[in-house]
Amino acid sequence: MISLRRSRLLQLAVPAHPSYAAGVRRTVAAHLTRWELAGILDDAVLATDELFANAVRHASAGPADTVAVVLEYSERELRVTLADPSPTPPRPRTVDSGAESGRGLAIVAALADDWGTDPPEPGDAGKRVWFSLAVRGPV
Repeated sequence: MISLRRSRLLQLAVPAHPSYAAGVRRTVAAHLTRWELAGILDDAVLATDELFANAVRHASAGPADTVAVVLEYSERELRVTLADPSPTPPRPRTVDSGAESGRGLAIVAALADDWGTDPPEPGDAGKRVWFSLAVRGPV
């Protein structure tokens, strides 16, 4: 069977610096709006922001590092993948209620239908961290 609905794809390479987080959030929100995915926009933007912050904080080694951000919407699922230069896999942490950080992966897990890690693309170093969100209702 041939699908009449084509996959929608966005690929970005963003400098691994906190000052780019707002631009990543705006870009993700703009594309999800264009793709008419308002029902999952807030969750997708927040989960992407958490993964971007983790990549910048824990996986960036230098000023030339970038984080690849890939959004792919196909049929009834949005998959967001962030690739960074560190091979160290992310580790969910248990933090006390007064901690100012350390909840990023717990937030992603709470928002997403699924999440995980993959090895880098062939020829690249590092890892890919992804999450998926089901698109419910008419598309």
